[in-house]
Amino acid sequence: MDTLITVGQLVLSLSILIVLHEFGHFLPARLFGTRVEKFYLFFDPGFSLFKKQIGETEYGIGWLPLGGYVKISGMIDESFDTDQMEQEPQPWEFRSKPAWQRLIIMLGGVTVNFILGFFIYAMVLFAYGEEYFPAENVTAGIAVDSLGQEIGLESGDRILSVGNVPFERFNDRIVLREIAINNARSIEVERQGREVTVPVDPKWTDLLTRYENKNARLFTYRMPLVIGEVAPDSPADEAGLQKEDRVVSVDATPTPYFDQFTEIIQEHKGERVTLGIQSKGSSDVRQVPLTLTDDGRIGVAVAPPEYFYDTERQEYTLGEALPAGVDQGVSFLGDQFKAFGQMFAGNIKVTESLGGFASIGSMFGSTWNWERFWYMTASLSLILAFMNLLPIPALDGGHVMFLLYEVVTGRKPSDKFMERATMVGFVIVLGLVVLANGLDIWRWINN
Repeated sequence: MDTLITVGQLVLSLSILIVLHEFGHFLPARLFGTRVEKFYLFFDPGFSLFKKQIGETEYGIGWLPLGGYVKISGMIDESFDTDQMEQEPQPWEFRSKPAWQRLIIMLGGVTVNFILGFFIYAMVLFAYGEEYFPAENVTAGIAVDSLGQEIGLESGDRILSVGNVPFERFNDRIVLREIAINNARSIEVERQGREVTVPVDPKWTDLLTRYENKNARLFTYRMPLVIGEVAPDSPADEAGLQKEDRVVSVDATPTPYFDQFTEIIQEHKGERVTLGIQSKGSSDVRQVPLTLTDDGRIGVAVAPPEYFYDTERQEYTLGEALPAGVDQGVSFLGDQFKAFGQMFAGNIKVTESLGGFASIGSMFGSTWNWERFWYMTASLSLILAFMNLLPIPALDGGHVMFLLYEVVTGRKPSDKFMERATMVGFVIVLGLVVLANGLDIWRWINN
């Protein structure tokens, strides 16, 4: 069921983006009197799942979910309809239109995706606002994970800044982004009452972007262990522990924070220990013996960070959300450009960052959350626009590149040249798709 939800979100998101992208080509083509023969969601080699002829255009759904297309008369595209190109140009064909009209038609898809991405970001902010933990509210600092520890952070640190960027909202992704994308080489922390500079080795640009670390945390909130829920028939349930009980010690060793408790019980898997427990509203500590599970657990869910620390929520009016959505989209695109720069510089390995449909789908999660769905859809829309602008024949950016050449020089590339260039581009794109999804399969096999 979880897999179906993930796949359903991915298919719905991509379907929305593909249809609107192709509509971005379709609309200016029709406005300029260019005939559109087909408008398809997904590809239809051999047969289609659905098709209907309306006027001059056949609308349909293909069976191969690798994208979609509009087939524009007199245009050399992935359909490789060379027979049509051997005929005399007709007034309704793409090749008969002025270069500036052809340029607008080719830029229509990415234009829609850019506008759509900014608009969805804005509507997410308008509908949901932004809830976050101000870093100053998380008074106990961070509970460091293994990666964060290797970088040089310690549990209890309060992060002040990463590089030159103040750490104002508590989120380890901010630290990761500044190191991996913006080459931050130091982290300023408050440690035991004094400010300390933690140097960041350049190797972390590569390490933090590796696929194996995609979902790894650098740190989380440091907080006491207060029980949120008790699992039935667990050691905690059998010992009589209750919701909102607080664990303050293990075998007389104080554990004021959850990370300290975890560290100790991992050394006593399957053993009998005695927990110091405080009930809510009481200062008395009672001793409760129980036997840990073989993997070192007591069978409780921990109270969330909101139990200990206050969040803030920034609400947006429509007038505020629109420019904020654009700012968010521009920042996201900026990170994509910087990430490409890091790849070309050799600081980020392409094979570690590249992923296919499985990698994309995993980012939607296994539960249906509309806020996350629309946020992911906005991000994918901008990525689709960005990737389509790459100057690779068979992509929109390739067609734009040749059209700009024509506009500047006044010379139009021959149809035969365009056919060959499109074929080369198509092979490159297909190779990238196979590589990306092949990497997903390889990771799945090795996990």
